[in-house]
Amino acid sequence: MLPTTATAAAPPPPTAGPASSPSEPHAALLLALTYMRLRELLSCARTCRGLREAVAGDPLLALTDRAQGRLRSLHLLGCPRVSDAGLLRIVERNHDVTELFVPRCTGLTADGLVKIIHFLHGQHKGNLSRVRLHGICKVNNHHLDIIKSLMCRGSQQQDAQALHYNHRVHEVLNTDDGRPIDVDLCPLCRNVRLVFDCTRKNCREVKDGRSRCRGCFFCVARCETCGGCIDLEELGESGLACSDFLCMDCWLKLPKCCTCNRPYCERHSNLKENLSASGQFTCQECAAFATSLRSRGEGY
Repeated sequence: MLPTTATAAAPPPPTAGPASSPSEPHAALLLALTYMRLRELLSCARTCRGLREAVAGDPLLALTDRAQGRLRSLHLLGCPRVSDAGLLRIVERNHDVTELFVPRCTGLTADGLVKIIHFLHGQHKGNLSRVRLHGICKVNNHHLDIIKSLMCRGSQQQDAQALHYNHRVHEVLNTDDGRPIDVDLCPLCRNVRLVFDCTRKNCREVKDGRSRCRGCFFCVARCETCGGCIDLEELGESGLACSDFLCMDCWLKLPKCCTCNRPYCERHSNLKENLSASGQFTCQECAAFATSLRSRGEGY
């Protein structure tokens, strides 16, 4: 294909193979995948979307076969092409899997996951100790009860007393989370989702051991910094320049936009504009508004 500036008299471009776009891996690299070891393949899958799809598609079965039945942890984050049948074939060849993390793998079903977990615990010794199911569609309380009965034998009382303060929904692969199952039944909306406990001291000291503000992300607004619950009055007073929420205590500690007096949370602090050495900044909304005013003034 001629460059856009070429004319009829211009010399033809070199007859090399078509170049890959910057967003796609080179074709030779895809051929090299078949010669890589499992650790190298998993590292390549993290570099770009093209390699991730090449590794996590049908070759996933070939990758897990290279473990020769010694696979212990299977972490798949947002792999929509993984199916129930494919995942079942993997666990059939790797009976000793202890961790099965499949958050946001939308190709999997709740019934299929129950069948897979039942296969590991029913027909084998039951080495599976942790599963992550956040983002799997149509998981109901019946599915959750079956999974708990298979995985939490003899530990129901301990798990009932455990509190979960990791309020950030995007941290679905938190390896420090020792709970056997990441999702639970929300006491407010009665849906199976990530359920969080409140970090506020007065909420944790309720008589029944569970605070009323325990719930999923959709039912209870939580501070992005400390994970505490936020009531409607506090939510209206602690406005942010980003889309997250902050409690008043955390809101007061952060630097504010010099125009609208709104802070960014720590997760979106990189969005600050016109940042000075003293820490003063302008939020993106105020900067865009100032730019529009200048452009209007120049038009007259």
